[in-house]
Amino acid sequence: MPPSTPEVADPPSPAEPEEESVTVRAEKTKEKGNVAFKVGKYAEAVALYTKAIELNPLEPSYLTNRAASYMALKRFRMALEDCQVAASLQSAAPSPKTLLRLARCQLALGSSTPALSTIRTILSIEPKNAQALQLQDKVQVLENHVKTFEAAKQKKEWGLARLALDKCLQAIEGEGGDIPAEWRYWRVELELSRLVGGCEHCCKVDALRLNPNSPDALTLRGTVLFLTGRLPQALQHVTSALRLDPGHEPAMKLRKRVKEVERLKEEGNAAFKTGKLQDALEKYTECLEKIGEAEEEGKGGQIRATLLSNRATTLLKLERYEDALVDTDASLVLSPNSFKALRTRARIELHLEKYDACIADFKSAIQQAQTEGSATDNDVRALKSELKKAEAALKRSKTKDYYKILGVARDCTEADIKKAYRRESLKHHPDKGGDEEKFKLVVEANAVLSDPRRRGGMIWARMRMG
Repeated sequence: MPPSTPEVADPPSPAEPEEESVTVRAEKTKEKGNVAFKVGKYAEAVALYTKAIELNPLEPSYLTNRAASYMALKRFRMALEDCQVAASLQSAAPSPKTLLRLARCQLALGSSTPALSTIRTILSIEPKNAQALQLQDKVQVLENHVKTFEAAKQKKEWGLARLALDKCLQAIEGEGGDIPAEWRYWRVELELSRLVGGCEHCCKVDALRLNPNSPDALTLRGTVLFLTGRLPQALQHVTSALRLDPGHEPAMKLRKRVKEVERLKEEGNAAFKTGKLQDALEKYTECLEKIGEAEEEGKGGQIRATLLSNRATTLLKLERYEDALVDTDASLVLSPNSFKALRTRARIELHLEKYDACIADFKSAIQQAQTEGSATDNDVRALKSELKKAEAALKRSKTKDYYKILGVARDCTEADIKKAYRRESLKHHPDKGGDEEKFKLVVEANAVLSDPRRRGGMIWARMRMG
């Protein structure tokens, strides 16, 4: 599919050949990436495809090619993001090839339900797609193991749960994928059954029922409750452990940790609600330090995901967008289905003008909010409204913003334009070591904004686009 041509409100101008030359350079860079990929130089291919994307960010094939390189390097989360953006660009005419690559990434990251949903979309387009049918069978096996684990855990059949979880881990390892953080702290919960009974494979072991007087069992259960964000329940369990053994060191440490995290979290929330954003940021940061990100604790689990999301929201309010994006990415690694974190990341991406990623995240947030018990109808309506605004921003972005190129306000005077042109042309002039393409854009922007007729036509066109 050929790359889409940027919308231009004015009649054809000398800028068009420049745009074409950028497109041609992007295509040549992509071809170099293809050569590197074919000889197994995947890191080099990633770098080349990245350059092509920077030249022409609206061409989905560059994103899917980079995704293939990331997959070859076993960097499935990066590949997933590229596939999601490419699929968003192709939403008017979905590509089975892109969707198949997306489903493979989802499988490698343990997201079996989204993978099955993606495969169903492929099969609705191509019902006999052999690769999709084969992948569907593989994903369905993983989905069945996950369901078996969840059912066994619900019934406290720890031996069966451990067996099912091992099957899940083997499926991901077989793909060379990343074990989801959530599964890591499932392992912690399963350790409960190891503390009692002496029978690792017993199918119906309830640690606390069979041995309610075990401080070790109570403390481990308290750890699981802490990691899953249920702080009051965690404190209850650790308090019970200390009644049985007042000197139980792990329980004493956990009690102190739970209390500190609960206090800092509440203080951070209170500061945020009263607009004391810097105080909130400091409290959330201190709280995250107390939680930690130990591998054996699922890198902090749900409680860390929640605090990262809270800190990201604070950073967003402080207009520290790049820092906020780092926190939301980290939060979503730990809790991929949080509609609040997806919503926050979409808002950040909107500020950073990453419109395709923003739209993809708003759509994911809506999907999760519609299935998540904590989301209200108002949440869903608000998300849909924000999605429309993001789509409008994407549409507007496809026309050049000459004001932004020169760094002037929309109500600027002729003198403002001349001053800005001198400044920007000196900054980007090739003879002064500047970027030739940026210099050409500055010249073009000056020509358009200095012409009252062309400037008026541009304003009228933008008004029509909303």
